[in-house]
Amino acid sequence: MSTEIELLDALKEVIDPELMVNIVDLGLIYDVAQDGETVNVEMTLTSPSCPAGPQIIQQSKMALERLADVEKAEIKLVMSPPWSPDRMTDDARDQLGIF
Repeated sequence: MSTEIELLDALKEVIDPELMVNIVDLGLIYDVAQDGETVNVEMTLTSPSCPAGPQIIQQSKMALERLADVEKAEIKLVMSPPWSPDRMTDDARDQLGIF
């Protein structure tokens, strides 16, 4: 089974097309866990009306399913707790010029 770090590394390949920062560093991933060949992800978007939402969800699913031991990725979109810039990593803040 993949480790949580390997799963998150796969998700780092997914870039928010509006902010040009990966979804892990943006703090959009709330939980990721592997159960056998299935990976379950709870994630959010920067806003409920994010136009890139379907694209981000599909790319997240594809990034995880490329891993050798992942047959299926199930993405659950949650809006609680709501996303805020406080969830971003220092790397994301640097990329966006937020200090």
